[in-house]
Amino acid sequence: MSGDVTAQRRERTLSRIGRKAIPIPAGVQVITEYGQVTVNGPRGTLVQPLHPDVTVRVEDSQVVVERYSERKFHRSLHGLTRSLVANAVTGVSEGFQKTLELMGVGYRAQQSGDGVVLNVGYSHPVELSPLEGVTITVEGNNRIHVSGMDKQKVGEVASRIRRVRPPNAYKEKGIKYSDEVLRLKPGKAAARKK
Repeated sequence: MSGDVTAQRRERTLSRIGRKAIPIPAGVQVITEYGQVTVNGPRGTLVQPLHPDVTVRVEDSQVVVERYSERKFHRSLHGLTRSLVANAVTGVSEGFQKTLELMGVGYRAQQSGDGVVLNVGYSHPVELSPLEGVTITVEGNNRIHVSGMDKQKVGEVASRIRRVRPPNAYKEKGIKYSDEVLRLKPGKAAARKK
């Protein structure tokens, strides 16, 4: 009996995101075609491919995503498609930004054309360039802003920068996201003192 109740709850929650209509802001145009959605806005144009089992309609200045059946696969596609289209609408109107911080003595970042040069404790500086449509800006010596209208590309570039020197759990060194909460460990020496 409890298994049936759990399955029903899961069924209700899986498509909760998909059912929400996406409001279209002023200055944004959404064009639905077979197999894709084109979103035009002040920041540019994004094309989002669609799965054939999902329908996207524009009505009353809102985007509505519908699925073909109640199968688990269609329910998961429903929420995914709604999130991707919503990200495209937000991207062309407001854009996305991720901020990274360098922690460590002597760690610094410098702007180099479109990209960034990182001095993070290696014997050589590490140079990174952005993907198309993504902008990297350096603030001071230890803050890097990654911005663009494509959320996936912004996330990928920020992830590449962080991967150069991930935060160390024992020493407060590395590259972290500004909103990332680090769980620092005391280490063996601190444990012995107790």
